[in-house]
Amino acid sequence: MLHLTKRSTCLLAAALLAALAGCGTSDDRAGTTKAAAPPAATKKAAPAGPAGLPGMPPLLDPKDVYAADRPGRLSPVVKGFPSRVYVPNTLSNTVSVIDPKTYKVIETIPVGKHPQHVVPSWDLKTLWVNNNQGHTLTPIDPATGVRGKDVDVHDPYNLYFTPNGKYAVVMASLDRELVFRDPHTMERRHTEPVSCYGVNHADFSADGRYFVVSCEFSGELLKVDTEKMKVVAQQKLPFNGAMPQDVKLSPDGRTFYIADMMAHGMWVLDGEKFTTPRLLPTGKGCHGLYVSRDSKEMYVPNRGEGSISVFDFTKNRLTKKWWLPDGGSPDMGGVSADGKVLWLSGRYDSEVYAIDTRTGKQLARIPVGGGPHGLAVYPQPGRYSLGHTGVFR
Repeated sequence: MLHLTKRSTCLLAAALLAALAGCGTSDDRAGTTKAAAPPAATKKAAPAGPAGLPGMPPLLDPKDVYAADRPGRLSPVVKGFPSRVYVPNTLSNTVSVIDPKTYKVIETIPVGKHPQHVVPSWDLKTLWVNNNQGHTLTPIDPATGVRGKDVDVHDPYNLYFTPNGKYAVVMASLDRELVFRDPHTMERRHTEPVSCYGVNHADFSADGRYFVVSCEFSGELLKVDTEKMKVVAQQKLPFNGAMPQDVKLSPDGRTFYIADMMAHGMWVLDGEKFTTPRLLPTGKGCHGLYVSRDSKEMYVPNRGEGSISVFDFTKNRLTKKWWLPDGGSPDMGGVSADGKVLWLSGRYDSEVYAIDTRTGKQLARIPVGGGPHGLAVYPQPGRYSLGHTGVFR
């Protein structure tokens, strides 16, 4: 069950007591839309659970954390942005910009050394290119496609944002740090050293109170208290040589899935209890995790065998496997705004794949630079971004 936030608790109390004075509301920042007020109570109100992360916009649907991500539900902030696919080429130090209508590269933007991911900012106004060996972030204006001035940030392998928009969280993989920064200036606010090696991907709980982090090189998982900015639990995955990658929360907020490219499947984790997860085999080199626009399925690229597994949340099992007709190395990516196309980088093949989400048919293979990695499809539906290649709520 979703815990009531401070804002929704106040509004519900106002409806019952007709005492609006003194009841505060959360700050609806740029890129968010006002959530509908709770319906008037006709029965006794349910008791409030523990409070969620202060300042976090309330979920639109307590049963689906991705309810704001439906086809075409674009924030007013991004409605005028051109539809593009931004591909960071780690070996070419560039970002290829693809027009999804023509499947053509229309621009190549020089960036810093070894760009890993293109990350939408919490307020949806900026795309940040993570140049982890160049120790910089390159901002791109998605409204114009113009590259901004690089910002010095050490070891930015990946980038996330707390659900209330208060902090950016840099995954400093080789530094063995989680670095909490100002989400706009990227000035350092808090550094949390970690004992694991290779922090790289994460996702937040439904109430935003904690997030789960994968440690690629030591095969571990972390649980981090968002508000305290502290690691509160840690565990070693029960597979020799485990190499966890992408992390994704289930629509109902109960389960975390962690892709593992060496265990060749997804770990299924109870985030609250943080007990030992079980492994669900998907395919060789399981790497990314992407939820469909209707929240019914999750697309799981298997980089080592050129396939995409499809997981059904309701059935709680894999139901399909799509194979790229000429092989390939499907890696990171995202789903188009209308939900019809899955875009994935071909990490070892200098190409990008466009895949029909209804049939699994390959629609296009597009040549790009060397070592394409965490591409971002933009804009996408959602009120705000939690980071990575686009995790929207």
